[in-house]
Amino acid sequence: MAVAFFGTIAGIAWYDRNQPRVAGPGSDVVAPFRFREVSKSLGIDFTHREAQFDSKLGHIMPQIAGMGAAVSVADANGDGKPDLYATSSAFGTPNALYVRQADGKFADVARDAGVADFNVEGRGVSMGSVWGDYDGDGDEDLLVYRYGYPVLARNDGNSKFTEVTREAGLEHWINANGAVWLDYDRDGKLDLYVAGYFSEKFDLCNLTDTRIMQNSFEYATNGGRNWLFHNLGQGKFEEVAEALGCAGSRWSLGVAAADLDADGWIDLYVANDYGPEEFYVNREGKHFELVDKVGLAESSKSGMCVALGDFENRGRLGIYVTNISERRYLFQGNNLRVNRLVEDGRFYNDARDQIADCGWAWGSQFGDFDNDGWRDLFVVNGFVSANQEQDYWYEMGKIAGAAGPMFLDAKTWPDMGGKSLSGYERSRVLWNKSGRGWMDVAPIVGVDDVFDGRAVAVADLDGRGALDVIVANQRGPLLVYRSEPDPANRWLGFELVAKSGNSTALGASVTIHFGGKQQIAVVDGGSGFCSQNDRKLLFGLGRVESVEKAIVRWPSGGEQELLNPQLGSYTRVVEEAQ
Repeated sequence: MAVAFFGTIAGIAWYDRNQPRVAGPGSDVVAPFRFREVSKSLGIDFTHREAQFDSKLGHIMPQIAGMGAAVSVADANGDGKPDLYATSSAFGTPNALYVRQADGKFADVARDAGVADFNVEGRGVSMGSVWGDYDGDGDEDLLVYRYGYPVLARNDGNSKFTEVTREAGLEHWINANGAVWLDYDRDGKLDLYVAGYFSEKFDLCNLTDTRIMQNSFEYATNGGRNWLFHNLGQGKFEEVAEALGCAGSRWSLGVAAADLDADGWIDLYVANDYGPEEFYVNREGKHFELVDKVGLAESSKSGMCVALGDFENRGRLGIYVTNISERRYLFQGNNLRVNRLVEDGRFYNDARDQIADCGWAWGSQFGDFDNDGWRDLFVVNGFVSANQEQDYWYEMGKIAGAAGPMFLDAKTWPDMGGKSLSGYERSRVLWNKSGRGWMDVAPIVGVDDVFDGRAVAVADLDGRGALDVIVANQRGPLLVYRSEPDPANRWLGFELVAKSGNSTALGASVTIHFGGKQQIAVVDGGSGFCSQNDRKLLFGLGRVESVEKAIVRWPSGGEQELLNPQLGSYTRVVEEAQ
């Protein structure tokens, strides 16, 4: 059939209205999926409001208050359907809990549920959230981390939540920009790791000292410490990060937990602003070892997020860490970490071309958006979108080249004066071309927003076997991109139920064997940038007609094997007694 050529964008061509295509030398490769932004039709109408801190920071407020838009996915009411929690950051503005209704739309029930009003003077402003069944009663509980005191909201099982922060032992002032639930000691109870950004010495709303900024643009060590709260049971936590060797003092933004070295214990991976990424190896639940010879220390950048995904189909979790790139001023490049820990004890950076350069990149997640059997990437970008005729990058370069005492003190930074800083940058959809490279197809698959993106989460919102994408934007709307993969591609999914108090099996993994390949996915306790994905694991298969087996590795250390799992549906797997 003849096709008509309509146009190209940055080397990407589309040929008809239904089948987006990517042009390449000697090729005409179909990218068989699309996205439609459907938030309003789903009843979602939420806009993030940014925080306002001490007036001493007024001249650079857009930068200091440039984070806080976040989204997490969980089944909040126990009806088996994924719900969405979104944060705002201005005092007095509510967070939102969007719960799926019988008609397929969402309704914000945060206020009735008791999880709306967490932006309170003297207590803190919301930066993000993660869900986990910390008390082992089968309901997902909510942890909201803030610049301030975190909030632990216990799920009482009747669409009502009760704040239990103080009695749980979590009443610590933490200027946090990330957190993850994990069972690091395999005792069946969820522990909590919280990543600090600004030092916990500062209340950004009431400053007596403006020397709050980083002490280096490359190896800053004066950020907030990280906290590991060990779950003691009976609703109590004990802080153990210093004792177990994972406290740190860098400016942490992204954090994820998974068994990256395949030894059966959940490790920690941290992306730091103004510094290198950090890999904390879990030594059998007794302590964490920060290993410095695994290929990370040589590339100190501005790490924003930690996204986990098997993009090679080798049965190993790779890692994508976003950084900053701005033409004419700075090129750090994003990092695509190939996991060779088992083979030779290292990660290798395989980022190049479009996957390396996404602008000022923030949140990202892996997901097989066309169900072809290969994990793709969704990346959001842009810092401060303001006056399009004025750019702050020149001033940023001047302060970066100054002496340490100059950029350490916020009062010496040049006034932003309404200027943009890497603003109006579009999102990227990086299509994995069957392991043969990546192509940004966002302009032709329906992703064209230019908001200041922050958090990205993925979920199959209506259980149809297709991964949707939820995006939280700074000072912008919460977006939902409904994916439309090639219906000829097959899929299967898993819902895991652990035998322990960690009922939704956070940290568990499933590895499928299909078509001569392997692919692994992990149940997410928090990842990306200020986000958390759905618990159900979805695998695209392309045209493969069967899956030989699936291996479930539980947080307890146990394994189960499923032969010939059913395609086209979610298989519920309950952990067997060992």
